[in-house]
Amino acid sequence: MNGMGILMSIILGGLAGWIAEKLMRADHGLLTNIVLGIVGALALNWVLGLLGIMTQPVWYAQLVVAIVGACILIFLYRAIRGRS
Repeated sequence: MNGMGILMSIILGGLAGWIAEKLMRADHGLLTNIVLGIVGALALNWVLGLLGIMTQPVWYAQLVVAIVGACILIFLYRAIRGRS
C-alpha cells in the first residue's frame, strides 16, 4: 500500500478484506481477509499506476482501493473456481 507502514497495511488489509467479504457475501477467515485486502490494494494500485492514476498515500484512500481490489479478487476467484 502506498505510503503505509507494515502494521498499518495489515490493519487496513484486514478491515478492507472484512468489508469486501461482507459486500461480496463471502465467508473467509481473518488471515484470508488480511491477505485479500493487502493483495487487492497492491494489485489495484499497480493497475491504476499503469493507467496513470496515482492514489493519495492516506489511509482512507488506500482503504477504498483495498476494498475494491479485494472485491475484484473475490469475483475473479469465484469466476475461476465456480461459485460455492
